Amino acid sequence: MLKRMFAVAALLLPMLAGAEEIGQVSTVFKFVGPNDRIVVEAFDDPKVDGVTCYLSRAKTGGLKGGLGLAEDRAEASIACRQVGPIHFKGDLKDGEEVFKERTSLVFKTMQVVRFLDKKRNTLVYLVYSDRLIEGSPQNAVTAIPIVPWAQQ
Repeated sequence: MLKRMFAVAALLLPMLAGAEEIGQVSTVFKFVGPNDRIVVEAFDDPKVDGVTCYLSRAKTGGLKGGLGLAEDRAEASIACRQVGPIHFKGDLKDGEEVFKERTSLVFKTMQVVRFLDKKRNTLVYLVYSDRLIEGSPQNAVTAIPIVPWAQQ
């Protein structure tokens, strides 16, 4: 039974394409398994060169967390920054998903979507958590004005 659960977890938990862990801090000590923690990760927008987003979010520890069976909390924070010249790799669609990660074994995900505010020449990124049956209104937003990058 446990072997089957590990096989299912390995298939269902996605790899973070392009996301890298920047750091983490422990928030709750656990006697068995990893501690609860806050993790900071970075990923580059796959359709916009010159933009990197940083996410901070809670990761549940303990025995279930160590096995990948725990459900992480819905709270997340996001900060996206221009890190080079901005160049679009094709057309951008409002509400387009730029990052997604499972925060429970099956039913819950954390997503980052992008909007283009043409009137203000700004990219807007929204992070939120959803669940198959019932989502969460908790969210965070960040914006990047599109400005010329200084030439060196």
